[in-house]
Amino acid sequence: MTWTELVMSAAPMQGDQPAVSDVRSGEVLSYAAFARRVTRAAAGLRDCGLRYGDRVLVDVPLGAALPVAVHAVAWAGGVAVLAESGESRLMIAHNRVHPGAKVEHVFSFGPAPGARPFSDLLGGGAVEFGPLAGPALSLDGERLYDNDELATDLRRLAGRLVVGRDDVVINAVSEPFRGLRVIDLAMMAGAHVVVPHEPTLVGCRVLAAERRATMVVAPYDLARRLLGDPVLRVVDERAVVSSLGP
Repeated sequence: MTWTELVMSAAPMQGDQPAVSDVRSGEVLSYAAFARRVTRAAAGLRDCGLRYGDRVLVDVPLGAALPVAVHAVAWAGGVAVLAESGESRLMIAHNRVHPGAKVEHVFSFGPAPGARPFSDLLGGGAVEFGPLAGPALSLDGERLYDNDELATDLRRLAGRLVVGRDDVVINAVSEPFRGLRVIDLAMMAGAHVVVPHEPTLVGCRVLAAERRATMVVAPYDLARRLLGDPVLRVVDERAVVSSLGP
């Protein structure tokens, strides 16, 4: 399986079960909705002229929209560049376009001057099969990670950090790429990820109680202070650090 196939693999079984809950926006992304949006947005990107290997700027914070944007680009055969500025024909933004972004077409999840709604990408067909190989992700626009690297690394992470289908995981990491890897890992297992609005000690404790969380991934200082709850598995975010990124 390719990287995105691994992340979508639980969708047929999990269906309308929640995959990612975004506390900031209030959105609850189901497994079925994730697969549907990724495959349709991939078709929309191709209709906009995306070719294999083309780079697409992705400036979206950690939450329910980030995995949709990144995996839609990868499933279309493009390279998702996690950056707010740079040169590219296409960009997917959250609700603003950075002045340093030199792009022709912008699709935004929220209202942004000069951008079209991300939903415009979903109106056509769907890409049934994504690329089997080739570059899919970049953190800086220079070093490219291909589908095989990303899939292999995700399997390795799964061997080190076991997540089960019944887990509810609070994703309180400090950096978007690590947060994306936590979402990838949890979704591959069929778990439910909750992304807090503000990953503070009190916020995480309240969220853990409200959502009946079984696991939290957080920076060392926060993880250390969350220890002691008998039903909450606390993981230092450094456990998801891989050979791929920060």
